[in-house]
Amino acid sequence: MSTATDSDIADLSYEQARDELVGLVAKLEGGQVGLEDAMTLWRRGEALAAHCTAWLERAEASLRAQTDAEGAGTD
Repeated sequence: MSTATDSDIADLSYEQARDELVGLVAKLEGGQVGLEDAMTLWRRGEALAAHCTAWLERAEASLRAQTDAEGAGTD
């Protein structure tokens, strides 16, 4: 089974990574892949999940900083 390398994950938007992760989970849950391919999909899924988590954490920090800055200006 060929999957793109994990280095391409950094170029994915949150939505692209999430959608790919959902597809990988469906394949794994379907049970139609062999053990070696399942392990490859699992590793890719872990990398996609980490990318999504990091993206969400950056978005949360950005929103928090914006909210803090707006709150500081209303004294």
